[in-house]
Amino acid sequence: MAVCTLNHLFRSVVRGGDQRDLKHPRRLIQARADAVEPGCTPGGQFNKMKIFGAGSEDLFLVERQCRFGPVHLLWKLFRGHPKVFRIFLSRSGETLKDRDPGLFPPSAHASCSLIDSVFDGIESFLGGDDVSFSLDIVLLGLYPDFQQKVLRTEHGIPRGSVSTYKRIAARVGSRNGARAVGNALARNPFPIIVPCHRAIRSDGSLGGYQGGVDMKRTLLEMEGVDFDAGGRVKVAGFYY
Repeated sequence: MAVCTLNHLFRSVVRGGDQRDLKHPRRLIQARADAVEPGCTPGGQFNKMKIFGAGSEDLFLVERQCRFGPVHLLWKLFRGHPKVFRIFLSRSGETLKDRDPGLFPPSAHASCSLIDSVFDGIESFLGGDDVSFSLDIVLLGLYPDFQQKVLRTEHGIPRGSVSTYKRIAARVGSRNGARAVGNALARNPFPIIVPCHRAIRSDGSLGGYQGGVDMKRTLLEMEGVDFDAGGRVKVAGFYY
């Protein structure tokens, strides 16, 4: 089997930001259209470990200890390309096995250079760097049309900006669908890649977040978002 390299699978574009961002230049991580090699470990040996039992899809697990606790990423090969299937953030007092014990047998770990690059980007993002991800690296098409629209809209909110569930609902053509938008984001399968911490309530309060409200606030503060004494977001205007 041919050894796949990072250049075959990913390209990283480093763009300088404004003076405020010089210490953390913006990085865009996206899949290349010509990436056709299947995933390999750095030594060229593809480690194919099944997450599920016999007869199910081949899914692979990667985990890392990040700033806010362990982050777990499930991925699979789709038409020869490694793609992100799910990302799980940590929750206080709850392990990943508590949430879905059927997904994670102890020995089911495998990665490849492309997935390693995604995780490098996630770690940098959680450390405060300005990193954005292309949706080409995730299996978005597995999810319902409405949720796809919400996730694409949320993905479009830039660093340092926030929108509201109500505004996102209007943007996707569902003016009375704020609650449905909140539910779609609560089930966001790709947190960080789709930065759902940038969606808040219309009154400026944070709403929920998979990694907890404290993590949501910290992520927004790292992006330059300010809060008032009552813990509400201070913004001159919402995105969208």
